[in-house]
Amino acid sequence: MGIFSSIDLEFWRGIFSSPWAIFINSLDIIIVTYLIYRLIKVLQGTKIMTLIQGVIFFILIKIIADIIGLTTIAFLMNQVITYGVIAAVIIFAPEIRSALETFGRTPRSFLKTKTVSSEEALIEACVKSVKYMSPRKIGALVSIERTQTLVEYISTGIPLDANVTGELLINIFIPNTPLHDGAVIVKGNKIATACSYLPLSESSKISKEFGTRHRAAIGLSEQTDALTFVVSEETGAISIAYKGDFNHDLSIEDFEKELRSILIQEEAAKPAWYKRLIGGGKNA
Repeated sequence: MGIFSSIDLEFWRGIFSSPWAIFINSLDIIIVTYLIYRLIKVLQGTKIMTLIQGVIFFILIKIIADIIGLTTIAFLMNQVITYGVIAAVIIFAPEIRSALETFGRTPRSFLKTKTVSSEEALIEACVKSVKYMSPRKIGALVSIERTQTLVEYISTGIPLDANVTGELLINIFIPNTPLHDGAVIVKGNKIATACSYLPLSESSKISKEFGTRHRAAIGLSEQTDALTFVVSEETGAISIAYKGDFNHDLSIEDFEKELRSILIQEEAAKPAWYKRLIGGGKNA
């Protein structure tokens, strides 16, 4: 304990040794804090952010275990953190590569307050396709993978691995084309498959007016956290199924609002961070 106490003492003496040292160390802390803040903003709502939250959780458990003296738990958490980071780099290699490529192409985007995210582009594509298909009563069934994998259902479809665009979604569901039956599954920023089979809901509470597409959307929402939307080929009505909830006959505006509320974790109309610090966040 004496060694650690002397190290701690020397550390704090170094920080407060002179006014210049205080200034430099304070500036260092502010810069690091701001960079961490910007990184969190960039990763907010992505799968990598979920990973980071899990790592922080394990680190907190390890710290608590060290304080209390739970040696075995502390050892296990240390192993999980050590090997978990290596496993995470392998699992999330595509997302990490995509983020690094984005930063490499546009270095300034890291410091920008507002950027067009992949979720925003996905929402725009979905809204554009539904605007076209709904008035023309073109039936559609699209599932968007969230945190739970849809690999079981992806394996039943025809692989596409294509960028998500409104035009492509429209073309897939044009009647009497090879890909129009079944579901489109979106994984990450790509259309993974078309013609995929989804599990049908067994619920007796579903109205008889809803067909196979609606039952498939509800069935998938009961088993996973995927977001699924349907365009009825009989009425053109727009529906969304998510975590067991089913919203039917939505307007285009309501459809877009639902997508945003689920796919994007927005800080609605929040003022800039420096305004909040000085108490200027509230409008008069």
